Amino acid sequence: MGERIPLAIPRKGRPLESVLDLLARRLDVADLADDVITTLRHEKAVTKGSVEPDEPDVYHRLATYSAVDDPMAPEYTLLRDDRAGKPRRIVFDSVTIPLEGVDGVSGGTELVLVGREEPFRALRTHEFALGFDSADLILEEVVDLRSDPLERIADINARIDPANTDVQVVSGLGDTVYHTLMATPDAAPSGEQIDRDFLRDYAGPLCITPRYERLVRAVLGTDSLENVRFQYPDEGVEEERAIAEAGVGVYLTVTGSTARDHGLVLGEQLFPSETVLMENAAEISPEVATVRSLLAGDDTETELEVALS
Repeated sequence: MGERIPLAIPRKGRPLESVLDLLARRLDVADLADDVITTLRHEKAVTKGSVEPDEPDVYHRLATYSAVDDPMAPEYTLLRDDRAGKPRRIVFDSVTIPLEGVDGVSGGTELVLVGREEPFRALRTHEFALGFDSADLILEEVVDLRSDPLERIADINARIDPANTDVQVVSGLGDTVYHTLMATPDAAPSGEQIDRDFLRDYAGPLCITPRYERLVRAVLGTDSLENVRFQYPDEGVEEERAIAEAGVGVYLTVTGSTARDHGLVLGEQLFPSETVLMENAAEISPEVATVRSLLAGDDTETELEVALS
């Protein structure tokens, strides 16, 4: 009899979709992935008020999505949103995927996808051997802060104190966006590069999202922040607007169009944000190691270059 191997994954958003896309390719579960992605995109639109649901009662929709009579169908749950005026939102909960026919895996082995708000923390507490989460969250939790900057995801493991956690990064999914330094033309003299060197000579406010303070310290390096004062957006103010008011800031960008709409000049891409596969080395069995290798194949373009142990 094979194992039931739990895999911690995000409950919603781009990281969850990236994980499902990977599983669709590796495990031939495209229909399952499409079902979950379509359902959650619809529910996100309902939450934002951009579409009207056929069934206004969220509990009825939840019961419809979660087919309890089918053990292999995805299940969903409600996420309580503490932000003012935000309703509870339907998010991913769990699904079981049989691994019959997968090379090196015993018959009867199943992969159980389990939604978690913070998969990285679930691995840290040894609830899971494997999981996916944003590389950002690892920087926010456990990497050492040093004078020199952390510039690559591949360097994260070297910055993790093994006395702090058994979790290590294994591979990336290539769904990359960037923490980008940006400034107004007034704050950055014409022709001057907006990069880490610019910050070393800069004195003043640096607008960031509060949850990313430790990440920003790690990717800039403490030497670049001697004369910098962190400033946070006021409640209800979008980040790009707040950065424009402060003069200089760091925020996640894909195309940077919103930043430019606020008169900001895009500078150095400080650090790639990417969904990564993680392992808790203390919990790896031979069967789990086989699944890990399956999930960490080399067919994905990624910012990460970490060899499997």
